[in-house]
Amino acid sequence: MQLEAIRIINDNIGGNNVSVEQAVKGIFNKVLDIRPDEIKPDAKLDQAFGVDSTEMVEISVGLKKELGVSIADNELKKTHSFNDIVQILKAKGVK
Repeated sequence: MQLEAIRIINDNIGGNNVSVEQAVKGIFNKVLDIRPDEIKPDAKLDQAFGVDSTEMVEISVGLKKELGVSIADNELKKTHSFNDIVQILKAKGVK
């Protein structure tokens, strides 16, 4: 699992065409130890994966570290699903 996350993140950093979804799945894998194939776009993060506020901050830090994109606290509070995070990143210009 960890190797998959590292591969996805390295591909993204290396400039390969990795989708936003794949990059976020890699970060979820790294932070939450969730396999990419277990992540459903509309699954509620707290219900499906037991994500709490501390883990949301860890995801935010991972996004900043790996993708160079910050998600403000007020935006972070509005994220309830994997897809919410992807949409915020796309709105910030991440492709």
